[in-house]
Amino acid sequence: AVPTQQQPTPSCDFKSGQIILQQPIEREQMSKLLQTGKTDLLEKFVSNRTRRNFKAFLVWDAAAGKVNFEFEQREGKYPARKTSGAAAAKTTAAAAKKTSAAAKKTAAKTTRAAAVKKPRTVSATLKPSAELAAVIGNEPTSRPDVIKKLWDYIKANGLQDAKDKRAINADAKLKPVFGKDQISMFELAGIVGKHVS
Repeated sequence: AVPTQQQPTPSCDFKSGQIILQQPIEREQMSKLLQTGKTDLLEKFVSNRTRRNFKAFLVWDAAAGKVNFEFEQREGKYPARKTSGAAAAKTTAAAAKKTSAAAKKTAAKTTRAAAVKKPRTVSATLKPSAELAAVIGNEPTSRPDVIKKLWDYIKANGLQDAKDKRAINADAKLKPVFGKDQISMFELAGIVGKHVS
């Protein structure tokens, strides 16, 4: 739709590139598009989205005022089934029954599974040694509780080293448990293992 020297008044009201989706469009195909509204089957289009090759016809869409793709009709491996309206209604009703029955089954399974699960409890069966009992108390506890109580004691008394927070300084109560003046926080679990039974 651009005036040129050979054609001062354009003969059509649209313009198109010579290459569409990496497919060169030859002049004879464009002439066929203008005369009949459709080109021959062109085979070398490349999809921008999937980068796959595809075959299509170029078709003039008068309503939209542009050129569109039209794909060739292929016969599928399996022909479309022809079902009557009553048979279709029967199959949809049966499918609805199946889905509702399946939903009931899954709901029953989930409630049964939820009833079986119990929250995991940590058994307080470990008895602390006399040295450790002076810090955390004498009642039987679990290993995670021992570590938690030790950390509560360490933080309450400010026993973490000021420069290296991973180091724990021992006070009068912790020195018999640790066996030295300072330990690393990574040694704590090993030391606790020696003081519980």
